[in-house]
Amino acid sequence: MNILDSKDIGAQAAFVNWFRNSSPYIHAHRNRTFVVFFSGAAVTENFAALIHDIALLKSLGIRLVLVHGIRQQIDQRLQQQGITPQFHNNLRITDDQILPYVKEAAGTVRIETEALLSMGLANSPMAGAKIKVASGNFVMARPLGVIDGIDYCHTGQVRRIEQKAIHQQLDQDNVVLVSPLGYSPSGEVFSLGAEQVATEIAIALSAEKLILLTEQECLSPDSGEIVRQLTTAEAKNFLQRHNDIAPAIVRSLHAAIESSQRGVERVHLINHHVDGSLLLELFSRDGIGTLISATPFEEIRSANLDDIGGILELIKPLEQKGQLVKRSREKLEMEINDYIVIERDGLIIGCTALHDMKDGQSAEIACLAVHQDYQKKSRGNHLLEYLVHKAKQRGIGRLFALSSQTMHWFIERGFVATDVDTLPERMKSFYNYKRNSKVFYKDI
Repeated sequence: MNILDSKDIGAQAAFVNWFRNSSPYIHAHRNRTFVVFFSGAAVTENFAALIHDIALLKSLGIRLVLVHGIRQQIDQRLQQQGITPQFHNNLRITDDQILPYVKEAAGTVRIETEALLSMGLANSPMAGAKIKVASGNFVMARPLGVIDGIDYCHTGQVRRIEQKAIHQQLDQDNVVLVSPLGYSPSGEVFSLGAEQVATEIAIALSAEKLILLTEQECLSPDSGEIVRQLTTAEAKNFLQRHNDIAPAIVRSLHAAIESSQRGVERVHLINHHVDGSLLLELFSRDGIGTLISATPFEEIRSANLDDIGGILELIKPLEQKGQLVKRSREKLEMEINDYIVIERDGLIIGCTALHDMKDGQSAEIACLAVHQDYQKKSRGNHLLEYLVHKAKQRGIGRLFALSSQTMHWFIERGFVATDVDTLPERMKSFYNYKRNSKVFYKDI
């Protein structure tokens, strides 16, 4: 019998915990359509590992459309030939001399991607994958034309996405691979921005997610930390306030805003240099990238009956420790209109309740709880502020709270200790003398 040391046991426990926590996302992502963009630079750096992760997504039942970039490959070919490309408004002018190199780069990257997706060696992560890849003329384009007197030649923009053709390939269990090239009814070929192609495909397919694998994180110039989540309005403000953001991140943010405003539920910006970044973003609660959506990823709102299971799961550990009074499902159902919750990506991570004492002037703050993984981030303060605002709207002037283990938390927020005798009659009638909770109040 093998005896595991504490390090092995710890590693096993961490893996089991991660796998269990990932199961809600596995269920949620199955049969959903994800559009994944990766740059030409990603093809040159540990690309096989990225393809293995993409194959894993496919094995979990996710419908995948891959859009690859070729910017780096084009630059390399032009440099080798001693050709200096012309740019205007950060767009390459694709003339007759450059177009063949654009086609060559697109063909090379597409073939390399198809080759890796076709792997099936027994001793590799691709064993048994048997992925079928479909490429084609899914993108119709038109020329940008002449802007500010500059002829962009074969540089174009998306005219139409053949979404029915893409859906047919996805329905046949294929991975769809799209190059940043577009075609016109007259048989012309146009060079397109890969991020634009990915954006238009995600919108046309009503994809659940657009995933943009970037060259770096989306960092806040103010703090230097990764920006974890933004609404479309916040993303616009972010771009307006900062003019020193990396061009690739600017393009990705514009793509995210456009996608979110036109029906794509969520857009993820992920640094592809992080090994396993795709899996860490999609199958962990907090991810490692930047999430952009039309509505907040985390919000405080009034609770409803569908939240009862999440509330019970949240408060159960605190009840077992004696920090909260035990509440039955039936009691929660009867009082659900008193509760507010913090919801984060479908998970209830905080809750509290405001029980009106029916005396026209006072209420009780009850069942204040924050998930242990999300404490020390001011969420308790946010819940309290929300309740104070709610109480003021109802004309309530005094809030009461009972606490047996978190007395100083209330004191630090302006609550004053008092006696049981000062409680409203309704609270006094159910006060548990055996529990001997301390009484606090705050005039608002």
